[in-house]
Amino acid sequence: MTFFGRDLVLRRALDKQWLSPGQLETARTELKRQPEAAGSTLELIRRLVANGALTPRQVAELQAEVLGLDVLEPDPAKISPEVLALVAREFARRHALLPIDRRAGVMRVAVCDPFETDGTDSLAHLLGCEISTGVVPEDVFESVFTILYGPAKVPTAGAHEESYGERPESMTARAGVAEDENDAPVIQLVQGFIAEALARRASDIHLEPLAGRFRVRYRVDGLLVDAGGPPRALHPAVISRVKIMANLSIAEKRLPQDGRIQLSGQGRAIDLRVASLPTVHGETMVLRVLDRAARQPGLDDLGLAAGDRSTLERLICLPDGIVLVTGPTGSGKTTTLYGCLQHLNQPDRKIITVEDPVEYQLTGINQVPVRTETGMTFAAALRAMLRQAPNVVMVGEIRDLETAEIALHASLTGHMVFSTLHTNDAPGAVARMADLGVKPFLLAASLRAVVAQRLVRKVCRQCGERYRPGPAEWQGLGLAGLPPREVEFTRGPGCLACQGTGYHGRIGLFEIFLINEAVQQVIHERVSPVRLRGMARAQGLGTLRADGIRKVSAGLTTSEEVVSMTPGDS
Repeated sequence: MTFFGRDLVLRRALDKQWLSPGQLETARTELKRQPEAAGSTLELIRRLVANGALTPRQVAELQAEVLGLDVLEPDPAKISPEVLALVAREFARRHALLPIDRRAGVMRVAVCDPFETDGTDSLAHLLGCEISTGVVPEDVFESVFTILYGPAKVPTAGAHEESYGERPESMTARAGVAEDENDAPVIQLVQGFIAEALARRASDIHLEPLAGRFRVRYRVDGLLVDAGGPPRALHPAVISRVKIMANLSIAEKRLPQDGRIQLSGQGRAIDLRVASLPTVHGETMVLRVLDRAARQPGLDDLGLAAGDRSTLERLICLPDGIVLVTGPTGSGKTTTLYGCLQHLNQPDRKIITVEDPVEYQLTGINQVPVRTETGMTFAAALRAMLRQAPNVVMVGEIRDLETAEIALHASLTGHMVFSTLHTNDAPGAVARMADLGVKPFLLAASLRAVVAQRLVRKVCRQCGERYRPGPAEWQGLGLAGLPPREVEFTRGPGCLACQGTGYHGRIGLFEIFLINEAVQQVIHERVSPVRLRGMARAQGLGTLRADGIRKVSAGLTTSEEVVSMTPGDS
């Protein structure tokens, strides 16, 4: 049946005039030069596709027509990790099949070659269920396979960083969990979570036990995406597996724990920062994905407008003073500071940072991790750093008065200092420093600028399309008082590249509040945040909303993103 069926595929291609007799004869002639494949109809079909005589879509349609099957285009976002974990990566690649879903004892799979039944027969035997088959074009299979299983073999846990200690080979046995055949499904399940996170470009993996389910979510471009989850009964085993990989105690379930997993494979290095937290339904866990092989962003990659870019370059090249970057958690503050440090990283400058934790290692820069359990706090590290004669200092975050005063004094004694604060806008940083107890004269003398920022999702380049905004959208941006101009915005309907969201990646929105003599005077006078903000606007402060409108007009993001992430301008 296999050979006859493939011959019938070629006959129907000729009948439909998708294939000419000359193209078929050319392919046969080429195969004769390869005696081992000369008589294979399968190799003949592959040769026709390689020559462009048939497309993968046409081959899939012909195969489906001969066998009475459907042509499938699997949506990776709709394939749950539980179903994906049932089929190992190597098995799926070897038999060119993709798991779709499993309902009522029937598992649906998409295959490239429906005439080859070894894979589906083996799957039916292994899972003990019926297999329903559809045909997937080979090019679609390759793209979906990469999204589901990752571009390379899933990395395996290796040695931890020196600061976390080496992971002993006997750790698993000592922890009381043997990695035998009975544990293989759980190991594959955890590997599946990691593979899907990498394929989706996720920044976090959230493993959350709820009352009646075990929920898995991925944070992609700043938004959490619910990916379903395995059965609730697997939660303890999954959490224990991750703890073993992170060198955490699997016996401790009442206290939070933090660890790190270092993965490597196919030349790619990935760090996972692991944090567990006890809840009423069990331990919840977050794995922060840090790709050490990714290129660190510079100032060109932040999304700064030309004027803001030149202003920031001038600020960070000053010999002394302090520049604060503000925004909520997850707004990209550390990335902006890394971009500034990369710009300043020259052989004639000594740069030291203190961070909690050190997310990415920057070549040529001295980075100090905070360890509160040993007394290495931000303040203690900052004091020690200043004795190292640095030119540039970065403090990951100013959290208390002691750290703030040391950083400000350092900026007055010939050091350029960068740090972050949690405030809603740039002028609000002055009030926040006052709340910490910083003396106004000290802040006014040392502060050079405050940069506020947000991150918004970028429109997908693959499916983005231009359109004319309506009055409601124009008004939503706060432009109701202005007549709608002849402008076009961009939005994405969704495609395979952006996983149906219409967005791919993120870009920053910025406002830069420069501290001049007039502003120094009002800081001395302890004016209210409202008056300070009004003064900044009067001096030409470009707000977050205004920067967002510029990026919407340039087709980089959407009005919905800007409205949801920035406060309106009065």
